[in-house]
Amino acid sequence: MAEITESAVRRVLETVIDPATGKNVVAAGMVSGIATRAGHVAVTLDVDPAQGAALEPLRQACEQAVRAMPDVLSATAVMTSERAAPPPPSPTVRVSGGHAHSHSHAPAAPGAKTTGGQGRIDVPGVKHIIAVASGKGGVGKSTTAVNLALGLAANGISTGLLDADIYGPSMPRMLGVKEKPESADGKMLKPIERYGLKTMSIGYIVAEDTPMIWRGPMVSSALEQMLRDVLWGELDVLVVDMPPGTGDAQLTLAQRVALSGAVIVSTPQDIALIDARKGLAMFRKVAVPVLGIVENMSYFLCPKCGERAEIFGHGGAHEEADKLGVPFLGEIPLHLDIRTTSDSGHPIVVSQPESAHAQAYKNIAGRVWKQLSAPQRGGRPAPKIVMR
Repeated sequence: MAEITESAVRRVLETVIDPATGKNVVAAGMVSGIATRAGHVAVTLDVDPAQGAALEPLRQACEQAVRAMPDVLSATAVMTSERAAPPPPSPTVRVSGGHAHSHSHAPAAPGAKTTGGQGRIDVPGVKHIIAVASGKGGVGKSTTAVNLALGLAANGISTGLLDADIYGPSMPRMLGVKEKPESADGKMLKPIERYGLKTMSIGYIVAEDTPMIWRGPMVSSALEQMLRDVLWGELDVLVVDMPPGTGDAQLTLAQRVALSGAVIVSTPQDIALIDARKGLAMFRKVAVPVLGIVENMSYFLCPKCGERAEIFGHGGAHEEADKLGVPFLGEIPLHLDIRTTSDSGHPIVVSQPESAHAQAYKNIAGRVWKQLSAPQRGGRPAPKIVMR
């Protein structure tokens, strides 16, 4: 499959004419963003919000034109009224005495060269970066991320784990990490290794009860540093435990990191699935392939009587995956052992590797790796999102 370039997409969009002005959408300055990744293309059109409804046919025409390009697996065109603003001052996180401090740099003088900012965040040596995400908190996303990473490692895949939840880091507790990361040169941090994983979390740096009262740009800067300024080494997969929701941190990672895909975690009930759809739509809009959905807390099996109870319903995530055209990766039960092993710092995949629950995580990891290792990721038809 040939690589789809931004310039090629732009040339195709030059053939789409706005009948109201007689200009093509590129010449009219409407194309504010183009993202391409592994055959998936997302186009952002900057429009007057008052004309949004009237321009819907034009949006559809852009989407259809791009979708007809050779090697395009999916195409999404979205309309926005927000033009790109100048990047805010970039804070730098420094660590001293167990506390994280942020320092905002003054804007550069006109004509001065700047570094960092809004460029691509590269992580040398890492073949695949995947995001584990959810539309809301409380669905067991972090537990899934940890055991998914351990499942990949158990399958012989060199794996790292980044805790990107700045406001509520859980990796220190779930992995039993009490030490702080070291740095040989004062610039690059060494990841802390646990159970065969290379890991990093803001929770390794600050005390567990320290609140992170940071605004969006500060959070984005901290995430960038944990990606760029950590000696990850050679990894097959870096699993990123995303914060819940679709805010600044999520957009920073989705737009600026070359994500190979995203795993969506949800519980079966409707209220969780509504938010899971939002997370899935966000990744699609920025051309990040969705590797599939995991149904967590799928059912409860009583350890005493063996009776099965579907406390949150059952099968909702599977049905949603079928409806949205993405793979269903598997279901994880609500079980005391999964909770207690996570709280004790010995996740179930390593503490009870032969258990049915550990095997469920390993199976999910195997399905994720199968997609990541597929030749050019182009063998599976990608879903298409329809914007109304």
